[in-house]
Amino acid sequence: MKIERRFTSPNQDAYSSIEFTKTTSEIRNPDGTVVFHHADLEVPASWSQVASDVLAQKYFRKAGVPCATKTVKESGMPSFLRRRVAAENATFGGETSAKQVFDRLAGAWAYWGWKGGYFATEEDASAYFDEMRYMLATQRAAPNSPQWFNTGLHWSYGIDGPAQGHHYVDYKTGKLTKSDSSYEHPQPHACFIQSVSDDLVNDGGIMDLWVREARLFKYGSGTGTNFSSLRGAGENLSGGGKSSGLMGFLKIGDRAAGAIKSGGTTRRAAKMVICDADHPDIEDFINWKVIEEQKVASIVAGSKMHEEKLNLIFAAIKSWDGAATDAYDPKVNPALKDAVKAAKRVSIPETYVKRVLDYAKQGHTSIEFPTYNTDWDSEAYNSVSGQNSNNSIRVTDAFLYAVQKDADWELLNRTDGSVAKTLKARDLWAQVGHAAWACADPGIQYHDTVNAWHTCPADGEIRGSNPCSEYMFLDDTACNLASMNLLTFFENGQFQADDYVHATRLWTVTLEISVLMAQFPSKEIAQRSYEFRTLGLGYANIGGLLMNMGLGYDSDEGRALCGALTAVMTGVAYATSAEMAGELGPFQVTKKIPTVCCVLCATIVMRPMAKATATKILLSSPCRSIMQIARIKTWLPCQNRAGIQPSPWGRNTGTATRNPL
Repeated sequence: MKIERRFTSPNQDAYSSIEFTKTTSEIRNPDGTVVFHHADLEVPASWSQVASDVLAQKYFRKAGVPCATKTVKESGMPSFLRRRVAAENATFGGETSAKQVFDRLAGAWAYWGWKGGYFATEEDASAYFDEMRYMLATQRAAPNSPQWFNTGLHWSYGIDGPAQGHHYVDYKTGKLTKSDSSYEHPQPHACFIQSVSDDLVNDGGIMDLWVREARLFKYGSGTGTNFSSLRGAGENLSGGGKSSGLMGFLKIGDRAAGAIKSGGTTRRAAKMVICDADHPDIEDFINWKVIEEQKVASIVAGSKMHEEKLNLIFAAIKSWDGAATDAYDPKVNPALKDAVKAAKRVSIPETYVKRVLDYAKQGHTSIEFPTYNTDWDSEAYNSVSGQNSNNSIRVTDAFLYAVQKDADWELLNRTDGSVAKTLKARDLWAQVGHAAWACADPGIQYHDTVNAWHTCPADGEIRGSNPCSEYMFLDDTACNLASMNLLTFFENGQFQADDYVHATRLWTVTLEISVLMAQFPSKEIAQRSYEFRTLGLGYANIGGLLMNMGLGYDSDEGRALCGALTAVMTGVAYATSAEMAGELGPFQVTKKIPTVCCVLCATIVMRPMAKATATKILLSSPCRSIMQIARIKTWLPCQNRAGIQPSPWGRNTGTATRNPL
């Protein structure tokens, strides 16, 4: 492919037009104690403190970065793309400059792109390398978090470690291969959908899923699974016993997710749990978090009540002015009698009352009873389940019609399909509404509607989504995302459309290269991701752009602009995919694709592209959801959180595309 330069010049440093400065990033607790401190970090001068903090606290590699490196010669590899390892006698620490991060990201992409045959000449590879570094430094676009965490660590610093059970498909041979390294093939994908079978310990089963999830969480990715294949509580087991049901296993997975820091830098992993509306345990699933929230309320209120009432007993004993031995006898000490009664009235256990009396006899004058609060990161929430996932129920048109008609709804056993329970659909729907009001879960996924838009139905139903639900596709697939910052393309009162088109093309190439270089947590995901090559390209800051252009958010002009930007981005992504297919061949499952797809983007964008590729192209651009990459939205200088995450999954017929756009 030929890569033009719009932001940089040949034989000039990519950062030559960008001013850099030194700053400090710090996190303090409410009591003033320092949690994190990084002084003298180098960032572009135009960056906000928030963007600098996100980079320093989340994306900087904290260890294993050598102070000096040397290149490793590789046949046919341009010198500027040779990977590096620690030089002799090098000392090790963490990243200190944004340039290091930009270099390792863009360098790794260019390195793998060169190996995969994406660039026509060294000059094109160099132009790509520089243009990507410039766009990162000027916050014109950003990839998803796992890219920042993992990409380029092996290429730039020689960082590696023992294999973690990942697999990849060798781009040269097309063969599924088990990884023998932690970082040579990075894990750049953020969004995964994984399957689970109704099996306890074998591959693909329940316990195997927790291992696969751990691989994802460790490197900063998120995952979603539809657990409806698991049998319900009380269903028969092969050994003659009864199943403990769906909820018991979900609690195991929830606790495991809570113990793993995503990417090694954040507290919680990203996890979506889905259950079909006809599962025998659906009522328990719907009300899971409602009950857990009630437990938190009880813990908070109960702990404070214990602290108050038990210390009132000490106070009653201390205030007694009679015989010392009578101070501990409620029959003699009226204040103590009242304090004991007050404790029992609010259900303080008698064992605690007796314990306090015993403490008092030993000379203690008070008790420190831990109290809890409702902060989301408190011990109260840490002690209950269901706090590490987004929960969604999956409903069919049949269920919604049953709600509309106040008809019966059957819950079906998973082992034999028999009816486990019959209830009114409206009663179940009312439980969903109450639960969502009480604790904001579960969400709703519309199974038939999603599958009506399915662009590869011959390969199976869409049964789930990633944690934020902007990626809905086949089980055991992955999608890597990137977002462009629209406001950075607005200069001198004009939207720079040519720059936007240029950036869209390069980021489509980047996402495609990321599929080639990636490793995955299971054999199935590695194979399917290689075959389908799903990408997710979107934009952020549409609200900021509208405000700067003087257009109303809720206006025909605003909607027209949003539609045009989406159409241009999608059309360019399709055209780029077709361009790559012309060089590298189409994605592997094109023969299964139906010949009818939906066209949602403006035909003015589509027709020239179809004409240019000289083939029959049917396109789809399902804009699935509002932008969901929260941390990227914080890193990009967005004036608000509005954006679109169009997942370009509309399939093209024949050999038109490299990716299943």
